[in-house]
Amino acid sequence: LLQFGGCGGVYFLAEPGEFWVEVKKRDIHQSKRNTILRAVLVGPDRAVLGDEYLEGDGRVRLSATVPRKGIYGLNITVSEDRYGEYIAWGFRSNCARYLVETSRGHRDAPHEEPLVLLSPDASGDICFLPERRAFAIEISGLSPSGAPVTLHDAADGLIATLEPDDAGAARAAIAADVDRGAIPWRLHLPAFHAVVHIDGLTRWPEGCDFPNLSLWTPHAASWFALHENRWLITPYSRTVYGNAGQTGTATFEVHNNASVERRYALSLEFPEQAWPLELKECELTVPPGESATAALHFTVPETGEAWQGHVRVTPVDTPDLSTCATLTLRKGVAPAAEPLDLPLVLKPYRHENEQFGYLPEYPLDNQVYFDGTGHPFIASPRGVFTRHNDAWVELREAVRQDGSRTPFRTRSSKVAFDSANNVYLIGDIGGETSLLYADAGASAFRACALPGRGLLDIEQYSGHNTPEGPPPLVRYTLTARDPNLIWRRLNDLHLLLPERGADGAITLTDPVLISDMCIGFSAHSGIPSSVVSRDGKVHVTWAEATDPEEKAPGVPTFVVTCDRNTKTLGAPAFVGYGPPANDVHNTPCITMDSRGCLHVLVGTHGRTFKYARSLQPNDAGGGWTEPEDIGPGLRQTYIGLVCDKNDVLHVVFRLWRDDRDYFPASLYATLACMSKRPGEPWSEARPLIIPPFSEYSVFYHRLTIDHHGRLFLSYDYWSTYWFYRTDHRGDRRALMMSPDGGNTWRLAALEDLLP
Repeated sequence: LLQFGGCGGVYFLAEPGEFWVEVKKRDIHQSKRNTILRAVLVGPDRAVLGDEYLEGDGRVRLSATVPRKGIYGLNITVSEDRYGEYIAWGFRSNCARYLVETSRGHRDAPHEEPLVLLSPDASGDICFLPERRAFAIEISGLSPSGAPVTLHDAADGLIATLEPDDAGAARAAIAADVDRGAIPWRLHLPAFHAVVHIDGLTRWPEGCDFPNLSLWTPHAASWFALHENRWLITPYSRTVYGNAGQTGTATFEVHNNASVERRYALSLEFPEQAWPLELKECELTVPPGESATAALHFTVPETGEAWQGHVRVTPVDTPDLSTCATLTLRKGVAPAAEPLDLPLVLKPYRHENEQFGYLPEYPLDNQVYFDGTGHPFIASPRGVFTRHNDAWVELREAVRQDGSRTPFRTRSSKVAFDSANNVYLIGDIGGETSLLYADAGASAFRACALPGRGLLDIEQYSGHNTPEGPPPLVRYTLTARDPNLIWRRLNDLHLLLPERGADGAITLTDPVLISDMCIGFSAHSGIPSSVVSRDGKVHVTWAEATDPEEKAPGVPTFVVTCDRNTKTLGAPAFVGYGPPANDVHNTPCITMDSRGCLHVLVGTHGRTFKYARSLQPNDAGGGWTEPEDIGPGLRQTYIGLVCDKNDVLHVVFRLWRDDRDYFPASLYATLACMSKRPGEPWSEARPLIIPPFSEYSVFYHRLTIDHHGRLFLSYDYWSTYWFYRTDHRGDRRALMMSPDGGNTWRLAALEDLLP
């Protein structure tokens, strides 16, 4: 039984009948780490068939009865060891065809998945799909000047011989003109003990055939064509609710992951008696790298409570490979319509749809914003969605000065408004960054070029700020990186104040320099507000880099007020330190209440946020309360802050926990919230979402609020483990809402987004 390091898992092409897989684990550390291996076995529809934990050295067996052919998966994770550096694992199975996918947790570095081979007493092979371009093989940890490593094609023809040098390293460069022949290729090691890198398998230079797919097998006979058939049909399962006699359509996507056009045969299968389910298309032709829709039309039967059907997909050019997805139809109203019993506990492969029947009738590209009349707006990569004539429309064009229309791409997920309900967003037109703006009800945007370079943020509504004219922006221009501190950066921070003329066109005045020591802006989670304004006063918050020799207690955070009419800055006000120092994650966030008092949360990275409030309304220079921790010992990151109509502050953030409530070992990250009523302390942290796996997680959360004070929380769970993340094509974004100031939450329905 060959063993190797790293986490990840195995994909099996299983035939009907009994199926089992046995996993062996061995600790290779002498520390106090609690390296508990977790093995999750799933079917083609990602139904969990087994979920076992293995502590210490030993074996665990998972088994299932395969009712129909398909691609099964075995997911391997390890507590307190997301990179799989402190354990060795291997497996055996009665399934003849399988591929290993080595997939560790993420690092803040280019993605690599070195094959760490840990069976020195046995010879072994690495069978893989060779890149069509030239590629390199690099091996370390071999016996110095020992027996050579050989590279063969599938017909056992010798491609290259790799001789270990005196340091136990061996290398080979394979030219593009070497005939790839049959696959897989086979790298043979006399001793299965080394660290192996292969371009296209363990690292992915730009332009490689299958980025981030680290698929290989120790036995050539087990190979099957998973690369070009990855994500063959998704979602793997879909749950729909309806009343008796109701008709509907469930859609699945058939994806072509190959580089040539391909045809796919589709068919329906029923686990028991057939019910009214119809597949219109029996064959789809899909261009390379694209997807096509397979629509299943159903009628809810009069008798019974639940029904299942499977849609099978078989590539015409690879008929021996076939898999299926599952449609589950249930009678009644989806639980998604009811308040959630918090926290929402995500399970492996069972998220909002599988647990609650969540099937939103609105775009999930990004968070939702509302103009003053309650109309929703959601930014997409190529435009912005809104409602028109009871349907979602996507505004995707900008009008040039000559009257012609051109497409654009968005550069921020934020959508902003002024008091006249004009719409604003940051976009890119032909490589030029612009402020895009449209009058209320317009079908296209106009553009104002934003000269200079850098990351831009725009003032968005956070509860009590609606500018009379175009919203102000801030620009972060990177000027230096610290080679010794990965998160220490220096930026010039400028305030941009657009003005709208009598003809409706927007122009820019000269940028106002706020700081040349700004640490930067972290916006993928929390979407913190860096600027708010009212009555001609613009307030900007930012954090700064410091000299590492100073040993500062955190990033110093400031607020300054600019008079929009005179373009003059007041004196910057220091409001607190956010630990650790020199960390760009520690972006602060600002909002204001109904009186105009400013509220700032000082950003931290795995530490407790600090809170301060201005002593004077609409003025950063009138003094501040002493900064205070918002909770004892909280490990918080990524601020999302709004202020509701009752002047209650609401913050959502990632929160680390190390209890054993949900996982037998190790820490885990939750999405949590807190609130603060006027004159009262902050509430206790309340977990909203529990992840399906321990170790690192991020939720890409974005908290917004409408003019009625309803809270909307958009989130997309992101696991550290590549195996889990890349198994799912696309994202997993969902939208929760609270109609009562955060007391109760439920998954948002279309009606919640309508005016």
